[in-house]
Amino acid sequence: MTVLYERRDRAALITMNRPRYRNAQNSAMTYALDDAFTTAVDDPGVAVIVLAGAGDHFSAGHDIGTPERDADAPFPRQAVTWWDHTDKVGADRRMARELEVYLGMCRRWREIPKPSIAMVQGACVAGGLMLAWVCDLIVAAEDAFFADPVLRMGIPGVEYFAHPWAVGPRFAREMLFTGDRFGARRAYEAGMVNRVVPRESLEAETFALAGRIAEMPPFGLALAKRAVNLCEDQMGMRAGMDSVFGLHHVAHAHNAETSEDSLAGMDANAMKKASR
Repeated sequence: MTVLYERRDRAALITMNRPRYRNAQNSAMTYALDDAFTTAVDDPGVAVIVLAGAGDHFSAGHDIGTPERDADAPFPRQAVTWWDHTDKVGADRRMARELEVYLGMCRRWREIPKPSIAMVQGACVAGGLMLAWVCDLIVAAEDAFFADPVLRMGIPGVEYFAHPWAVGPRFAREMLFTGDRFGARRAYEAGMVNRVVPRESLEAETFALAGRIAEMPPFGLALAKRAVNLCEDQMGMRAGMDSVFGLHHVAHAHNAETSEDSLAGMDANAMKKASR
């Protein structure tokens, strides 16, 4: 199973379960995550959702090269009302898929009425950032590291472009312009991470925080979460994200015209080798 689901008292633990591939997200995982989030929302006994990654890493991002990469497979569309990508070509194909499985799904999960906490260890890279950012809080182990290195592909950031709101405009520029990794402490200083804890305490600290949140009135939590989301959107987050999604696909199309593929010939190994 690509995603595991467990109830712990009043918290739902949703765990990405592809540790062999550092929890790289294929479409099967995306839809399994959506099912798990829906289960947690529909369960009146769940007050808080914890999102985790099995093994040594939270998530190394989108699956761009494992044997189970399923970018060409059809899935039931749930996040946006758009056509299936599998019988399309070019930008039509890429945009149809990424509207659904990347931008649309992340927005769908951001709007969940129950508070969510990302429990992050090891790598949280590119698409991994997207999953952490849709959560309301992030608790990071001291060994956690973060990066959005997709500028190496000529692409101006991941599809769910929350960078300026997650870390502020100046640090957003630095993380994009360099593609470099930054640690949990730097993420905390930038305001992206709520707490940094020893690796061995990560689970206990996260669930202690979840327990405190679970004591609050559930409707009040839903309203408070919605209030903050609305304020972020009034600060331009949703409109900015729509604009940058267009730039993202200009970059894919440019790569497809000028290089061997829409990722400028960069596979997972090339991206890993270039990271530092």
